[in-house]
Amino acid sequence: MNDEIAKTEPAQNTSAEASSNPAEDIPAAERATPPDVNHQPEPAFGWTAYAEQINGRFAMLGFIALLLLEFFTRQDFFTWLGLR
Repeated sequence: MNDEIAKTEPAQNTSAEASSNPAEDIPAAERATPPDVNHQPEPAFGWTAYAEQINGRFAMLGFIALLLLEFFTRQDFFTWLGLR
């Protein structure tokens, strides 16, 4: 029974040669490269990251415009449109 448990447990490196930095244990080819922080989406046609970013910005502007309209007219949007 103990032999089965010993076979399934991972071996632990307890030697003094073990690195204190885990990133040094991973080969350079397998390390993940950091993302490009200054990457901007390129304008393109269709469902792209750029189109979604622009759509989100216009949606935020429209929502703020609606809030300002309701604040200054003291009426909700449907009353302002004449639907109530």
